[in-house]
Amino acid sequence: MSWIQTGSSIIFLPYTLEQALTGLARAGFRNVEIGAVKGFLEHLDPDAIDDAAIENCRRLLDTNGLTCVSMSGHAQLHTDEGKRRLTDVLRAGREFGISVLNTFTGDAATPEEVETFKANVREIADEAQGYGIRLCIETDSNLLPTAEIGRGILDEIDHPWVLFNYDPGNVIYYTGADPSTDVEHALDRLGHFHLKDQRGGKGVADFPPLGEGDVDVPHLLRRLRETGFSGPVSMEIEFTNYEWPDWEACVEAARRSKAYWDGLGG
Repeated sequence: MSWIQTGSSIIFLPYTLEQALTGLARAGFRNVEIGAVKGFLEHLDPDAIDDAAIENCRRLLDTNGLTCVSMSGHAQLHTDEGKRRLTDVLRAGREFGISVLNTFTGDAATPEEVETFKANVREIADEAQGYGIRLCIETDSNLLPTAEIGRGILDEIDHPWVLFNYDPGNVIYYTGADPSTDVEHALDRLGHFHLKDQRGGKGVADFPPLGEGDVDVPHLLRRLRETGFSGPVSMEIEFTNYEWPDWEACVEAARRSKAYWDGLGG
């Protein structure tokens, strides 16, 4: 296995940071991705990442024998507020020793907003490069729904430390495209991978444990292995209609999903 097997705290979205990290450890993970997305995944609140919050997170990681290898800080980077939030998450990530910070293109719509987004990405990436952290943009809605489309955005940003965070579940949900073919457009510029299943096709919010949906997970892992990808591959589960079950059920789903993954060679 060339990649870094990682569990995302999004599997425990409604629960506390302590519960999320404990759950990921119980599921068998040793590396984690922590969410710091305002209004969505606030295991770390991007508006309140002070020394105390960083020390508490470090303590919880140590208690559970975990290493934080990546963070998601998706922010509206065409705004000053979004730029400040992602920068604060980046600086927290430096304290944890992460190698990747994930974001998305957000809701930039006008030509002016898009240009501001790209300029802010370059500025944050410059700082991230100084810390040895890749800035990865997720396949999501708006400007980067697929890797095929997103290559143009990365070309326009034109920064060597800005890469893809590929999410096959999102590609299906937002576009109906086949990630087994679309991923080929990302492999040479890949910095992070969200290993997330999906069932039901475009527009269906159903993201079950690995192997229980329609994504060809074995094929995607095979391609990562063949290309020698060595970054974090972070497992996500977002359940059905974004309705998370109780904590114990989340732990069981994470265990089942990881067992499927391990059965394919990690």
